[in-house]
Amino acid sequence: MTTSSVSKGCFVFKPSSKKKKTSSLKASDYFHDGKADSQNSESRFETCQSLWQRMKAETERVQEDLNTNILDSLLEFARKSTASFQSKTDDWASRMRASEIPTAALVLGVNVPDHAMTFQSLSALLQESVTPYVVCLQSKECSALKQVLQKVLVQLMGHSVSVEDDDDEEDQPGPRPTGIPSRKMLCSMATLCGWYTAVTQKSASPSPGKKRLSSSKGCGQRPPVVVIFKDLESFTPRVLQEFIVISSQYIQQLPLIFIFGIATSPITIHGMLPHSVSSLLCIQLFQSLSCTQHLATVIDKLVLTTTFPFKLSGKVLQVLISIFLYHDFSVRNFIKGLQLSLLDHFYSQPLSVLCCDKQEARSRAKELSHEDCENIRQLPSFMRYVEKQEPEIQIQLLTCDQRVKDVTQSLLKELHAYHKNYYPVLRCLHALTSSLPKYPLGKQIRELHGICLEKNVWETEEYESAFQLLRMLAKDELVAALRTCTEILKCAKKLGDAVEKLEEFIERFELLDRCSAVVETGQEGEEELPPQKGLQKKTDLFQLQKSLLERESRRTKKTEQV
Repeated sequence: MTTSSVSKGCFVFKPSSKKKKTSSLKASDYFHDGKADSQNSESRFETCQSLWQRMKAETERVQEDLNTNILDSLLEFARKSTASFQSKTDDWASRMRASEIPTAALVLGVNVPDHAMTFQSLSALLQESVTPYVVCLQSKECSALKQVLQKVLVQLMGHSVSVEDDDDEEDQPGPRPTGIPSRKMLCSMATLCGWYTAVTQKSASPSPGKKRLSSSKGCGQRPPVVVIFKDLESFTPRVLQEFIVISSQYIQQLPLIFIFGIATSPITIHGMLPHSVSSLLCIQLFQSLSCTQHLATVIDKLVLTTTFPFKLSGKVLQVLISIFLYHDFSVRNFIKGLQLSLLDHFYSQPLSVLCCDKQEARSRAKELSHEDCENIRQLPSFMRYVEKQEPEIQIQLLTCDQRVKDVTQSLLKELHAYHKNYYPVLRCLHALTSSLPKYPLGKQIRELHGICLEKNVWETEEYESAFQLLRMLAKDELVAALRTCTEILKCAKKLGDAVEKLEEFIERFELLDRCSAVVETGQEGEEELPPQKGLQKKTDLFQLQKSLLERESRRTKKTEQV
């Protein structure tokens, strides 16, 4: 008897009527691996969440500050274009501008993932202060002219009412009210002009119980319609040309403003549009801050600071910077990598509960458990510290938990004090070496920080070569660099002695200038002395080369005679 028929059968099992009770887990429960350290895991989770909220707020503030100039310039451009639409001057220049579409060419750089945040802020600011009619277009949604017009109509008409479904329209026959769009409406610029005329006339004569839309926005009776092309390079040139030509024919009835988001170069516009089409646009160029400068500011505010106790290791920082430089140039992705590093640190390291502000860390160090003390004893840095102590102290550190807690508190205090001194000194060293030939210690401060994390920078060959170049630096450049270092170190309270020494060096250089000036004035009043008794005159490069050649010829003659 075989069981082949049974093995090929299909069996149905009815689920049990009783539903399994699913245990509700909190986010903090994932921070411990089934061990009885729920209090520690909750503290780590809360610390991680609080620290990231602070870093996120600082990131948003930095990005807002960096985009302030470019966004203000775009808003001013939109306001001036609106004023030109509403002006009634009849000179030749005004008539020529009236036939062109105001266009802002916004060069944002190749960091495409960061563009979405910039356009989101720009759209919000335009709606707040210039016009309520803002349209954002993406190339993946606008492969044909009909889709471009459909997106424009839906986003503008949907500003006040929602788009109806096809079935609802079939169920409700009869004339459609003015201003209510539908998906069966003809997608054309004439339809958009009719809707715009109806809306502006309605806002110009509002009912007594409704507020006037134009007065609230401060954009007059005819606010412009702003169309933002987020990724201009990805649009089909033919579709873009047709849309511009059609829009230019309605510029008198419909005030339009275009904003082109460009990732590469402004020359892209002339490559996509022929002269007959580009002549219909009045283009003004706007250049945003480069992504490398943006990254330098983010690193300065989030990494090279004592505000946040979380620090990146040299390898992690190098990986994040390499991804930025060789992959996408995205500051947004760099910040996401920083967030992932923060989360991984607090998730995988039980001692990350001490990664907080100084006072809070010292209070938590007093309440460490025996398991936490054992984890501290296994740290390589703590093991190196124990090896430097006396034998009696070593025994206490390896056996007594209270001794470990006391030492941990003192070491945490020293660590926070070290960071307060480290970052000003790092900036001073960068100010001295960032302008040297071939940049022995790096051109960016992040490169110098990476070298300091890997090894003692004063023991490297690059450090020695940098100071050899500093000795050959011109006096004026050296004094300017020392003044910069003085201003940086004045912010550090415990580096007052270094500031006094730098000011002393600067005074000595100034004294040399005064002495040389006195010598020059005295030399002008005296009679001309013989070359042997007077001061040696400056020798230019040609004279030096000539004298060296004469000496070399004399040596060769002597050797030939011998």
